[in-house]
Amino acid sequence: MTTKEALLNVLLTSKTAQSGQALASALGVSRTAVWKAAKGLADAGVPVAATTQKGYYLNEGDFSYLHETRIASYLSEDAKHIYSITVEDELPSTNTAMKALALDGKEAFSVLLARRQTAGRGRLGRSFFSPDTGLYMSVLFRPSALPIGEALSLTTMAAVAVSEALGDFCADADIRIKWVNDLYLGDKKICGILTEAATDLETGCLSYAVLGIGINLLPPLNDFPLEIRDVAGALCARKEGQTVDGNRIAALILDRLYAYYPLLSYKNGMAMLREKYRKRSLLDGRRVLVCKKASLGGEEVPATALFVDENMGLRVRYDDGNEETLTSGEVQMTSVHLAGGEKHS
Repeated sequence: MTTKEALLNVLLTSKTAQSGQALASALGVSRTAVWKAAKGLADAGVPVAATTQKGYYLNEGDFSYLHETRIASYLSEDAKHIYSITVEDELPSTNTAMKALALDGKEAFSVLLARRQTAGRGRLGRSFFSPDTGLYMSVLFRPSALPIGEALSLTTMAAVAVSEALGDFCADADIRIKWVNDLYLGDKKICGILTEAATDLETGCLSYAVLGIGINLLPPLNDFPLEIRDVAGALCARKEGQTVDGNRIAALILDRLYAYYPLLSYKNGMAMLREKYRKRSLLDGRRVLVCKKASLGGEEVPATALFVDENMGLRVRYDDGNEETLTSGEVQMTSVHLAGGEKHS
């Protein structure tokens, strides 16, 4: 462990400021080495502060540097003992990395985060724009009793858990779910969820499932790329000097997932999750384009989204009056204005 890493661990677990001399003694280095390590942390984005009177400490109001210890400090007591959290400086994709770990036997409830992601992936083989102002996290589950046909329940659970967690962080934010796995704030997408799974051929149930979550916490410094600028948004508006505590948001999400995951095993539990999902549905009553074979750039058919049904399919009515329940694929909104969804049981 480097002096910089050792210093960060001490500061993360210290409730009071630590003098340079105390830190030097604890780490077995010189005060100059402590100063250099503190400067290195500050250059990496860790809000290390130092005063003659107090010594070294972390500025609580300006903490955006992801770290396992910091995330764990926000978790509920029960969840702390369940999750195994790893934070990497940079990964091509947290989902790709976690799937490799899953194949190597990584235990359930392992969590992988990246401070930077260079080749993020979305649904249908699309790339996922991953600016430095985002939170990128993958969680490994091993739902050995969940049939492959019910895998969508994991995405349902995740959409509810993440939307509620973000609502907890920003109390005035009305986070909505765009079927099937995107989260919107107003008319802008702020989060994508990607669930990838493998099947045990003997049982027909899932061998593992990797739940990937990508959230735009703040807009990028140079704004979003032009091709997605009309639809991409962020959880928080950018203000001069502002940071967002991704550690706390990650913990809020993990706490919700911990609370909701057991519900997948119970009929009444899934009914509760479906109802929470449907109450946050963004598409009810909106004009949409149904993308036929979206991954192949197929035909886009105009329709009105009616509601999300009991099986988490999206019921749509085409302009010729015919109706269809979509169980997969993609829809795009053509208007951000509510048109008044139809009532359903």
